[in-house]
Amino acid sequence: MPELLPQKSNTNQEQKAQAKFGLFASNSLLKQLTSMAVNLLFPPRCAGCGQIDTYWCGACQHEIAEMRLSEPIEPKYPLQGVTATAQHIGKIREAVQALKYGNVPELAKPLGEKLSTCLKQQDWIIDMIVPVPLHTKRLAERGYNQAQLLAEQVASIMGIGCQANALDRIRETQSQVTISGAERLENIKDAFVANSQFVNGRSILVIDDVYTTGSTMSACGEALHSAGATTVYGLTVTAAGHSITHKKEIVDEYHHSRA
Repeated sequence: MPELLPQKSNTNQEQKAQAKFGLFASNSLLKQLTSMAVNLLFPPRCAGCGQIDTYWCGACQHEIAEMRLSEPIEPKYPLQGVTATAQHIGKIREAVQALKYGNVPELAKPLGEKLSTCLKQQDWIIDMIVPVPLHTKRLAERGYNQAQLLAEQVASIMGIGCQANALDRIRETQSQVTISGAERLENIKDAFVANSQFVNGRSILVIDDVYTTGSTMSACGEALHSAGATTVYGLTVTAAGHSITHKKEIVDEYHHSRA
């Protein structure tokens, strides 16, 4: 009868790996259970109409699909063209606010679909899609850059490359929502720098959530042109008028409507 070899004992490295895997599995299960409990107690609600168990219902998606921009936007230097999918009103305004201030990143998908539909109607030749960047401090506060989520959705649908690192916001700026048009220009001046490695010799589409005075888009365009971009276009979900509610009132209004 052959002699049985003694089983090797686990090394410290193997034991640590097993312990780490067990901890990972426990944490993963805990996160799943926590998520299920939160959804049970506080189910998602449609940002447009409040329907339970969905972040955005089919009826609201159909409604925003019919919304259009009332008049064309005159591009500001150095953009060669700029447009938005609709006015900053109604259900689409609710969706943008929920994405931006309500911690509902899921809304990037339906809004990205509307952006893509709008882009298909333009005669622009695009080599790369670039989102308007957030400052690192604001990104940490919000947890995500809504413009990047939108840009990635459009890039996926259109089959165009998206490069979030092509533009960088090199200094913290005051929120554009709370200041006048003249103050916006000064506030955003020299706030962006572009990476020539990504944009040199290319036609760039800059994507953001809301277009108001165009100062942010223009500042991005200047940075991109300085880095060698041949053409810069701008596309946003909505276009707002020059008279706009202050940011705090927008946030308060959104949370009040969700109560």
